[in-house]
Amino acid sequence: IALFPSMWILFGLLAGLTAALMTISAKIGLKSIDPVLATTVRSIIMAACMVGVATATQKWHALNTIDSRGWKWMIAAALFGALSWLFYFFGLQQASATRLAALDRLSLPIIVLLSALVLHETISPRVIAGTILATGGILLMTLK
Repeated sequence: IALFPSMWILFGLLAGLTAALMTISAKIGLKSIDPVLATTVRSIIMAACMVGVATATQKWHALNTIDSRGWKWMIAAALFGALSWLFYFFGLQQASATRLAALDRLSLPIIVLLSALVLHETISPRVIAGTILATGGILLMTLK
């Protein structure tokens, strides 16, 4: 979907909004649900939603065009995603939503580092400065 060149900004904002709503919903739900079961139920519901989206947008025909490299990386992403959400739900059950969400955002400096090392992306001084500031804010929010 590319309605105009800056759609990534809209998608990023919508991702942030829905992630925030997910965190609050999960925090409330985890008062009465085990984190493993909650993550499992959430994953089943997400899978059903994505099957519906893939069907509605007629994406299934492209399934056979995914090469072995693509499959390997999507499997890795799925496994890391499952672990991320499992750890997130364990943490959410034990900590405030604000502190855990902030700590979860330490993925930013890790992503910047790995983007440079693995993806060979150029990291500008502006990105470095923003990452340092964001990391400082994260630490300020999470440390006692």
